[in-house]
Amino acid sequence: MKKICIVGGAGFIGHNLAIQLRTSGFEVTCVDNLMVNNLISVIGNYDSLKFKTLNKKIINSRLNLLEEHDIELKILDARDYHLVAKLIDELKPDIVVHLAAVSHSNRSNKDPYSTFDHSFRTLENVLDSTRDKIERLIYFSSSMVYGNFSKDEVCETDYCNPIGIYGTLKYCGEKIIKAYNQVFSLPFTIIRPSALYGERCVSRRVGQIFIENAINKQEIKIGGDGEDKLDFTYIKDLCNGVIASIEKKEAENQIFNLTYGNARTINNLKDILLKHFPDAKISYEKRDKLMPKRGTLSIEKAKKLLSFNPTFSIDDAYPKYIQWYKEFINSKN
Repeated sequence: MKKICIVGGAGFIGHNLAIQLRTSGFEVTCVDNLMVNNLISVIGNYDSLKFKTLNKKIINSRLNLLEEHDIELKILDARDYHLVAKLIDELKPDIVVHLAAVSHSNRSNKDPYSTFDHSFRTLENVLDSTRDKIERLIYFSSSMVYGNFSKDEVCETDYCNPIGIYGTLKYCGEKIIKAYNQVFSLPFTIIRPSALYGERCVSRRVGQIFIENAINKQEIKIGGDGEDKLDFTYIKDLCNGVIASIEKKEAENQIFNLTYGNARTINNLKDILLKHFPDAKISYEKRDKLMPKRGTLSIEKAKKLLSFNPTFSIDDAYPKYIQWYKEFINSKN
């Protein structure tokens, strides 16, 4: 049984991945300081959240699920090198998944210092603490590293030209990981997801914003004309791909797009939402110039090397997500 350590493991991706890993038979430990898009920031409302009470309830449900699945959560700040190094020595993990980061491009551009601190310093500490002690590091990058897509579908070998601080830091992270591989022979796998959505997200991703605003009868604002395309990816598909990358030797020292593999417009997502909230208020505003124009990410490499087979289109999974929200809001937990 492989030991997996997830740094940033109480976040949206982290806790979902931890649960699927545990269900698949892995021994999992989560590490998190609960500060970024998490319990401490929500309690202090540092991000000026619209629906603080709801988001706090969602985060508490994450923590409860980790406990129910017998997944240890260590409250630790990965910005502290000595704490990270000590933890790695104690846990002796086979695989470290690095998720600690500021997970929103707008927030990154507004607060560069915090983004560097939580995204880059944590990666530096993890790399230096694990460089000769683990089988592999798995790093979560982003589709934002491509910048404006030069064609309808991009693959892992296409030129990366990120826009803004978030995408640039993610790409810098990829470069540093490759350098550690060159210098210290640290094996890695780099994951590039896109437009994630799914249960227990509080990161202000587009799918979450649409539902929360609709439920709370708040206006939904769409940047531009709504015809921008995103490769919307359900969290369970992503987690299945990550597990495949852990299990397969072929994933070593490789970069993978792990998405649904078929971009849809934001208006497509809006139309699905309106079937469940026909009275939702929709408006369009000026497009954010720092948001790259994207589209489909090719998943042919992941299909070939990982047998990756995403099964959740937004037509099926987004209504499921909406239903989860309705039931969760009305639950007593």
